[in-house]
Amino acid sequence: MPYSNRIRSLQEKISEQGLAGAILFYSRDVYYYSGTAQPAYLVVLPDDYRLFVRRGYEIARMESGYERERIVKGASLEAVAQQMFPGQGQGAKVGTEIDVLTVLQACSMNQALGMRELVDISGEILEQRTVKDAQELESIKRACSAVHAGHIAAISCLRAGMSEIELAAAVENAQRLAGHEGCFFMRTSDFVMSRGPLASGFNLRHTSGTLFTLSGTGLSPAIPTGASRRAIEAGDMVMVDIPVCIEGYHADQSRTYAVGHAQQRALDLFQRLRSVADCLIGNLRPGMTCAEAFALAMDEAKASGIEDSFMNFESGAKAYFVGHGIGLELNEPPLLARNSRAVLKAGMVLAIEMHLMEPEGLALKLEDTVFITPNEVEILTSSPRELIVVVPHHI
Repeated sequence: MPYSNRIRSLQEKISEQGLAGAILFYSRDVYYYSGTAQPAYLVVLPDDYRLFVRRGYEIARMESGYERERIVKGASLEAVAQQMFPGQGQGAKVGTEIDVLTVLQACSMNQALGMRELVDISGEILEQRTVKDAQELESIKRACSAVHAGHIAAISCLRAGMSEIELAAAVENAQRLAGHEGCFFMRTSDFVMSRGPLASGFNLRHTSGTLFTLSGTGLSPAIPTGASRRAIEAGDMVMVDIPVCIEGYHADQSRTYAVGHAQQRALDLFQRLRSVADCLIGNLRPGMTCAEAFALAMDEAKASGIEDSFMNFESGAKAYFVGHGIGLELNEPPLLARNSRAVLKAGMVLAIEMHLMEPEGLALKLEDTVFITPNEVEILTSSPRELIVVVPHHI
């Protein structure tokens, strides 16, 4: 099982930093290291580890890859600290996921840990998670298959006169039937995105402040992203960017469709956008920095004649990244951003995410999930990477 290897790698980080140990509570991290997402504290010491299950003990025992003696039932945070961090521990440091820690949780941890100092270990955890093993990759591939099921549903039912929300429902239904767990995870507080961006016509130019991408308008100001009740019209461009989560792992794909017919300019521009994506995907290699990847995409956009509209928004702002890591969360490190010094590694899975938006003109998007191997990059998403013209019989 991979869990002992994952724990061992975390223990090495804990030892390198001179920490007394770490207390993990965030469900995605607990799942990564134990195989269960039941509410629990995972305590990792340099030479030991225990899973303290707050609720769902019997389920956790069945799901986790741990030996039974490493799973403890119903312990409070105070009891956890007394067992794993006895005494006041003055001068000692304990790692936790400070980036997702609430003030109330921090107060409880500080009280339970006595004189010990809480320090952030999220960066080390996320760095470890960037490189996927064979089991994780298989889950992501299954998620990509479910995304493709949504694509098939989109081209099967898309027609003039249907609303964006009708199209979204058809896509989501197909994804669910293909195994999508119906939610996604993002490592940030108070984040809302509905079930994923979908937009048509003039809604393609709408970018909500909650997302730095083509977002759609949503059904109300309460959740201002995703499909609206707008009726799709013949000749519209339609963007579908609804992600999938299977076995905890995500896949991300965007496709642009034309209803009934497409202007030749739209077809030409999409090919240029794809050429930028192809260039980047074809040249990603272990050892390349994320800033180098971003620069490569920008240079190719300039060479393709779409520099002004590439990664542009209605406001005139430009996106500062062209891709991101993906796995147990929809957006993970690394971020293929303008100034990022993060280095790509074999085993990383990335979402290569690109769009163009002309002033007062077309908006198009293409996004794929890819896997970096030592020698090449494999595109995991399987839907055709074209501007797809959907021509129902009754258009």
